[in-house]
Amino acid sequence: MNLATPVPALSPDAFRQQRFAIGEPSEIAAARRAGTSLARRIGFDDVRAGQLAIVISEAASNIVKHAGHGEILLRKVTRGGASGIEVLAIDKGPGMRNVAQYMQDGQSTAGTYGVGLGAIRRLSQEFDLYSLPGLGTVLMMMVWGPSANAAIPAAPDWQIGAVCLPLASEEVSGDAWNVVCEGHELSLMMADGLGHGPHAAKASETASALLENSAPGLAPMPGAFLKLAHAALGGTRGAAMAVAHVDSERHELRYAGVGNIAACTFDAGQCRHLLSHNGIVGSNLRKVQEFQHPWQTGTLLVMHSDGLHTRWDLDQYPGLSHCHPALIAAVLYRDFTRGRDDVSVVVLREHLAHDALEAA
Repeated sequence: MNLATPVPALSPDAFRQQRFAIGEPSEIAAARRAGTSLARRIGFDDVRAGQLAIVISEAASNIVKHAGHGEILLRKVTRGGASGIEVLAIDKGPGMRNVAQYMQDGQSTAGTYGVGLGAIRRLSQEFDLYSLPGLGTVLMMMVWGPSANAAIPAAPDWQIGAVCLPLASEEVSGDAWNVVCEGHELSLMMADGLGHGPHAAKASETASALLENSAPGLAPMPGAFLKLAHAALGGTRGAAMAVAHVDSERHELRYAGVGNIAACTFDAGQCRHLLSHNGIVGSNLRKVQEFQHPWQTGTLLVMHSDGLHTRWDLDQYPGLSHCHPALIAAVLYRDFTRGRDDVSVVVLREHLAHDALEAA
């Protein structure tokens, strides 16, 4: 890439969520309207937009009825040329002891007809949930557009889940992430622009666009990419940044990081923390070092900014590691966000078929 020319900007829809607090009926309506507006922007027809509205309404209503309050997160997702909307419904309510039971119409814990979860599952082209008694419930729903008769995109080679949100007092997150993949190879980048707000976002979005515009084909290896990013981010505030490159055929993970992006892998119950060096990409790049680690089918990669506490442990959540990565990201965000910084968490693994209800 010629860094003498500006790096094209990306739409924030590509890697960040809209967040809606849910605690009363008016907030349910706000989330539904935002989902419908996003659906129209990306070309959903009336049928798909209507299905999305029902999914959001039912998920938000369940939060109010069963948990009292929670959140709805919306994000545009693209796959194979198709566009969809991911809905995450997050609460810290009483949870469910028997998930399969409450997936059946007519089952309820709030004295109402238990049709919500069944309707959500039927109207979503992809669905997963995780619930623990006393800790709450997280739902992941995907509605694909634009046509009600369009084929659902094929399952990807990689599953990715993410939460990327600004500090409550800001409108835009200073964090950003992005991913490019081709066959058995994938590059994942996360950047945390210094500070908060639009100036921090400019730094992280520049890094995200740099990765995006390396396609077709893959970005340079992590160490080389950080050096390219250092040049591209000159004139911005700079950012903490980490890059992972996975080659599933070679069973290899290459990783390089600068600053306080945390990353770790989980493989057969073993956790490996990935090392980053001090510095600021775009300002003070002291040392770039690329590390090589094994990668096996089933390995889970978690990467997050310092908006998330580091003292989390997936072993506290039985079965969660087998769920869709979006649920893992949402649970970590729900239970370990610091609340005084932008927050991003991205979870990656190769696609593995599983039964979410049995895993939960």
